[in-house]
Amino acid sequence: MSQDSQHGKWSISSSDDDDEDPLPSSGSSSKPGQAADSNHSSKREPVAAAAVVKSEPNNGAASLLAIGSEARQAAHASQLNPVKYESSPSMAGKRKKEALEDLGWALSDSDDDGAGGEKGKSLRDLPKRSPPSPKAKKVKEERPPSPHGRVYYIDEPQDFFEASVPHLNDTYRFYLNKVTGLDKKFNTGALHIRDILSPLFGTLKESVQFNYCFDIAWMVQQYPPEFRDRPVLIVHGDKREAKARLVQQAQPFPHVQLCQAKLDIAFGTHHTKMMLLWYEEGFRVIINTSNLIRADWYQKTQGMWMSPLFPRLPKGSPASSGESPTFFKKDLLEYLASYRAPELTDWIQRIREHDLSETRVYLIGSTPGRYVGSDMERWGHLRLRKLLYEHTQPFPDEESWPVIGQFSSIGSMGLDKTKWLAGEFQRTLTTLGKSSLRSDPTIHLVYPSVEDVRTSLEGYPAGGSLPYSIQTAQKQLWLHSYFHRWKADTTGRSHAMPHIKTYMRTSPDFTQLAWFLITSANLSKAAWGALEKNNTQVMVRSYELGVLYLPSAFNMKTFPVQRNPFPVSSSSSGFPVPFDLPPTHYSTKDQPWIWNIPYSQAPDTHGNIWVPS
Repeated sequence: MSQDSQHGKWSISSSDDDDEDPLPSSGSSSKPGQAADSNHSSKREPVAAAAVVKSEPNNGAASLLAIGSEARQAAHASQLNPVKYESSPSMAGKRKKEALEDLGWALSDSDDDGAGGEKGKSLRDLPKRSPPSPKAKKVKEERPPSPHGRVYYIDEPQDFFEASVPHLNDTYRFYLNKVTGLDKKFNTGALHIRDILSPLFGTLKESVQFNYCFDIAWMVQQYPPEFRDRPVLIVHGDKREAKARLVQQAQPFPHVQLCQAKLDIAFGTHHTKMMLLWYEEGFRVIINTSNLIRADWYQKTQGMWMSPLFPRLPKGSPASSGESPTFFKKDLLEYLASYRAPELTDWIQRIREHDLSETRVYLIGSTPGRYVGSDMERWGHLRLRKLLYEHTQPFPDEESWPVIGQFSSIGSMGLDKTKWLAGEFQRTLTTLGKSSLRSDPTIHLVYPSVEDVRTSLEGYPAGGSLPYSIQTAQKQLWLHSYFHRWKADTTGRSHAMPHIKTYMRTSPDFTQLAWFLITSANLSKAAWGALEKNNTQVMVRSYELGVLYLPSAFNMKTFPVQRNPFPVSSSSSGFPVPFDLPPTHYSTKDQPWIWNIPYSQAPDTHGNIWVPS
């Protein structure tokens, strides 16, 4: 599908839509849909959801990069051919107003001239900037030079990668990705993909990479030379043209094999991000939030859980051997079996042969399907609800313990909060043990504002990984009252836009956690599942995966929040929440980042504006 507007023509490629917004048949006129989540929304056929373009020449050697959505394509194009702020400031306000009004964002007169009053459907969540003063046009002289000059990617310093086993927090095994351009202390104890795959963590024999976006040539280069020809299985969800492009990417690498995940429900994606690493010394699992492309490991905030090195069980061990108190082994095997993929058979057997008993996190996955009866609690948010019901305890003042959700993409929530967010998802997030109290705590949703993106290390192109579309946003203005800024001074990552997804329940003073979840699942029904048929069935569209931290598995009542996680200490009892607590609510001038409208009234950190084509 395509949609014409004042700011060009783009393809609508969405997956977070529900059954209330069905895909028009081929050739029919289309309603505006949602932009594809670069790492979550599904790929509407026949629209190609990935494009193959040349990487930046300063990457060393040009390689092919598979961009997973139109938002990412726009970001990549902006990096290759940036539009400088000075080139069109005089038209910025007019173009933006025309573009937004064409899509239903009727801006008030105050958006242009600061006057009061409303005109049409005035939105406090959207930009209300005055035109730049004449001095603002001298931005080239006034703003600090870009840390990257005209080159988007810069080489990391020599000491960026680990030369010896790093100091890691072995209590929680939760780590952030390294971010290029930060003070060294904020990367001490963080991990890059090269660190994860290095010989420091084991002598690699084979690996599996589950993901959504791939740059296979780049991925292969992240393996150390001695492991670079070891077999790699890629588990993906691409179909048709996108699959053909992935096959083409893999052709130069005979040791790379592909496994296509079955996506039987429309608008679903294979969004899981996991590595299975089989070593001579044992076996390891990494569940993370990063796509296998350089941009995701460069200047974004990402996170991961890295398992211990699981040793091999003695031959002849019973089938029940090597299980953890959290039943992680059983749940991982069940998740892999849900793919119904012959290519994973050997890996399922390898996991059975290893001792996973040290694991102290719970696995929470989503797999496509419609589930009834007890199967409803196997996947998605009902799985989270079940674990919170069984393994947490209520607090005397639990209604004052807020819930925080932090994500990088947003699906269609419905016409009001009762349709899914408050009516269904909130009940899961507020479950604490077997309490009969139906608490109604505050919910904070952390999602970057336009100003967060504009002033980020990447500038406006960071918004390519935050694909909240105008078509979705204009249908759920009620949601924006929940929004909070991305601020992460405690981890040094306020200007590294989040691609990480986390959910948690905190004490009223934000010093304790009742639980913490890191996952690939964004705020959408496609990821978490939605109840159907008078709540007797749950439908899940996508593959997702995350790990849940519960204090009971660590012999604690709550997790203390670690206020200064960097540099990492191997013995800290505090949990390293990746952003600042308490969250900062949007001001009346803040607006959520929307990827497919122009931002041309103020330059980003590289002196560019954002004009979707």
